[in-house]
Amino acid sequence: MAEKHPTVDAYVSAQPAASRLVLEEIRRSIHAAVPGAGEMISYDIPTITIDGHYVVYFAAWAHHISVYPIPREDENLNAEMEQFVSGKGTLKFPLAKPVPYGLIARVAAQLAAEKRRGTLEAGQ
Repeated sequence: MAEKHPTVDAYVSAQPAASRLVLEEIRRSIHAAVPGAGEMISYDIPTITIDGHYVVYFAAWAHHISVYPIPREDENLNAEMEQFVSGKGTLKFPLAKPVPYGLIARVAAQLAAEKRRGTLEAGQ
């Protein structure tokens, strides 16, 4: 069974060096895009929150980093994310390619805006 981590710091610290650097930059980018956001572990992965409610999750895998969910309300952003969409609600960023931190920040900001408006689907 996979090791459970009590904090985002513990999760990030447990990753291989290459993933750890990417996770730290994703974390920093998301916090810059969503001022005042909190964080916690949920579903055993790092979760950025507003008022204790999830906004965006991110996780390291062997060959990629995933960001969940996908915002729905911005068609321009959706077009920009298209090449990274994997499945219904996941963005997948291969570790062997440059990670688009600015795009991830815009995704987080859009998800936070949707959360604040109450339009983010329950259960995503």
